[in-house]
Amino acid sequence: MTYLILFLAILAEVIATTALKASDSFTKLGPSIVLVVGYGVSFYLLTIVMRSMPTGVTYAIWSGLGIVLISVFGYLFNHEKLDLAACLGMSLIVAGVVVINVFSKTVSH
Repeated sequence: MTYLILFLAILAEVIATTALKASDSFTKLGPSIVLVVGYGVSFYLLTIVMRSMPTGVTYAIWSGLGIVLISVFGYLFNHEKLDLAACLGMSLIVAGVVVINVFSKTVSH
C-alpha cells in the first residue's frame, strides 16, 4: 500500500509540474489551480509514505521517478526533445531507484 501511495504522490507531482509550465507564471487560472492542488496532494501523500519509509529513500524514489515521468510528459505533451545524454542520465536515476528498493536494508519490504 505504501508504494501505491508513493506512486500517487509522484503522479500528482508530475501533473502539477506539467501545469506549472502551462500556468505561464501563474497568469492562467486553470493550470495555476491544478499546480497548487497537485503539489498539495503530492506533499500530503508523501507525509503518509514517510510514516513507514525513511525520508531519504522516499525522496529518492519520488524525485527520481518524478524526473523521468516529467521528462516523458514533456516529450509527449510539450514536444520537448531528449538527447542521448538526457536518456542515459535518467536511466542511471532509474537504476539508482531500483538498487535502493532491491538492495537497501532501509526500505521495509
